[in-house]
Amino acid sequence: MTASATHRAIDAVFRIDSAKLIAGLARIVRDVGLAEELAQDALVAALERWPEAGIPENPGAWLMATAKHRAIDLVRRSKRIERKHEEIGHAIEADRHAAVPDLEAAIDEDVGDDLLRLVFTACHPVLSTEARVALTLRLLGGLTTEEIARAFLVPEPTVAQRIVRAKRTLAEAKVPFEVPRGEALGARLSSVLQVIYLVFNEGYSATAGDDWMRPALCEDALRLGRILAELLPKEPEVHGLVALMEIQASRARARVGPKGEPILLLDQNRARWDHLLIRRGLTALARAEALGGALGPYTLQAAIAACHARARTAEETDWKRIAALYTALADLTNSPVVDLNRAVAFSMAFGPAAGLVLVDALVSEPSLASYHLLPSVRGDLLAKLGRDAEARVEFERAASLTRNTRERALLLERAATCKGASVRTD
Repeated sequence: MTASATHRAIDAVFRIDSAKLIAGLARIVRDVGLAEELAQDALVAALERWPEAGIPENPGAWLMATAKHRAIDLVRRSKRIERKHEEIGHAIEADRHAAVPDLEAAIDEDVGDDLLRLVFTACHPVLSTEARVALTLRLLGGLTTEEIARAFLVPEPTVAQRIVRAKRTLAEAKVPFEVPRGEALGARLSSVLQVIYLVFNEGYSATAGDDWMRPALCEDALRLGRILAELLPKEPEVHGLVALMEIQASRARARVGPKGEPILLLDQNRARWDHLLIRRGLTALARAEALGGALGPYTLQAAIAACHARARTAEETDWKRIAALYTALADLTNSPVVDLNRAVAFSMAFGPAAGLVLVDALVSEPSLASYHLLPSVRGDLLAKLGRDAEARVEFERAASLTRNTRERALLLERAATCKGASVRTD
């Protein structure tokens, strides 16, 4: 294997295993920023050794072992330094040694789900909501600051500053690495749900790179969502989020063609949908609805996904119900992205002209200025109205905005199918 190929393999392994690596280390060193540094040290060691020695049979385990040894050395060195300070009493030392009698054993002991601890630690109230989400996406999903910025539609330097400040704040506040209990749990739940869904979305539709999907992120988000549902059985929005992710994940095999090209929802072979995941999703949706009260944003989105899941063909989709659900969601969230999805639903329920009116109202929305799906949707509606020249411009603009190679190719293909002149006027 060439050095460049080895480096690509190392990057792929780190993407997959970094969250588990950081979570396991954070339990030992009690500092998420330090845990990330140790994980990065392990990555540097891999970059130095693997090109010559070859990729280990279990690269994730190699990274973990390397990082563990560095963590152990760090903790033992820290203890030696601490013992030099007279102010540390014997009682504190005795308690510490009783709590962690064997560092090697402590790293490997069964203490539950470290990833879940990592999410709740990163979502601690000492951080702003934006910082909580950005930090968790960075630590849990291994996303770059650029990818996180695109998810939030904010400048990349803003995200980078949030992450640096968040890690510093957690360290200074000595935030415990644990799942909160009681009222503290409820206070942080909304942020945790947002984080998990954004991680899922990055896996479901990658913002950058050569792959249309990153399934490992979807799997991590789904696993965390299911764990939350067991921990919080009476929280409807937890079940709503799980329902939404289960149903969306059911389409994974049908969303990608033989060559890795994306296949849009209405063009998918529904026989390839995973009906076990659909059933799980519908069951979770029923649990959310049975708990009563007004439907929250995740449960509303799950209800929309369920409309697609229940339709045996694209033609049987209940678009009027979907449009009504999107209207309720838009009223609840006041989100331009939701408004864009609502416009798509209206176009399917009441015709492309009705949808285009709603889309045109969003053209001047600042937060959507670089959002590639706005010109993509507008191009689709213009093409349906026979305004091909305008549609081609929109598809080309959308292609220039996306960072995903597969999506760019699809948009350019759509642009190429548009004729050079409009075939009708309105």
